[in-house]
Amino acid sequence: MEALLSIENVSVSFGQAKRLFGGPRASLRAVDDVSAEIGEGETLALVGESGSGKTTLGHVVAGLRKPSAGQVRLRGAELDGSNRALAGRAIQIVFQDPFSALDPRMPVSDIIAEPLRIQGLGSKTERRARAAALVEEVGLPPDALNRYPHEFSGGQRQRIAIARALAPAPELIVADEPLSALDVSIQSQILNLFRDIQKREKLSYLFISHDLGVVEHLADRVAVLYLGRIIELAPREDIFAHPAHPYTRALLDAMPRIGKGRRRKRAIKGEMPSPLAPPPGCVFHPRCPLAQDICRKVVPRFEPLAARPSHMAACHFKE
Repeated sequence: MEALLSIENVSVSFGQAKRLFGGPRASLRAVDDVSAEIGEGETLALVGESGSGKTTLGHVVAGLRKPSAGQVRLRGAELDGSNRALAGRAIQIVFQDPFSALDPRMPVSDIIAEPLRIQGLGSKTERRARAAALVEEVGLPPDALNRYPHEFSGGQRQRIAIARALAPAPELIVADEPLSALDVSIQSQILNLFRDIQKREKLSYLFISHDLGVVEHLADRVAVLYLGRIIELAPREDIFAHPAHPYTRALLDAMPRIGKGRRRKRAIKGEMPSPLAPPPGCVFHPRCPLAQDICRKVVPRFEPLAARPSHMAACHFKE
């Protein structure tokens, strides 16, 4: 599969305030040397606990934040200041909260057409026509164009946000937890909308989620992020049938199962360490039931499994 987007050794650090009594500044590394690719028409799901760096990495891909190190390439071309405007047409983002993502003072027609206006695409009449077509595509009535965000439900607002992302005809959409702020009854509708749009438009997705049930139905491949690092990356079928990393297995064991409740045999103990002071060796070792001395001292290599070369994991004792 040809790589549409390449994430190459990307790190993102945030400087912290000076410590008391003149101590050195601490640095918080939210994303730590991450590399991955997204193919044309592919959905790469990014999963992990809150604070793992998922949203920060998504913002780097969408051009909302510059990486501290590394680079992002679109069809081989590095996305930097010189070509970011062009990349803005190719990469769009759908945010988590549809209530805060839309300007309450703008009618829906202007909200959807805003990326076109910013990019200087089309006349005002053409932008209006594009907005009208997209309103229909995402399942909203034609009179939605002249209404304001407060007149819509959460699910309808997320449809508006999706229409806005589609306006410049992007090749990749970063979907940052797009279902988590919605009622459960609405989530499946929006999930189906994402799938239908992908088939119709041949889009690629970087789909950020903590809900493995959603990921199981949408993703082609899954990247598991922990404390800013990808610790497992594999096709969806391999992740769910043969998870190699203890953290991934614990996440899957915590998934609700209809008629079975939650399986607790590998529940994750403790809390994620602070990214201000990540543990030495394997970052997961303080919570890992398999941890041994080597885990506390040596960073495991992120490498393919011998039996499944497309399945990569960073663990001294991967299964």
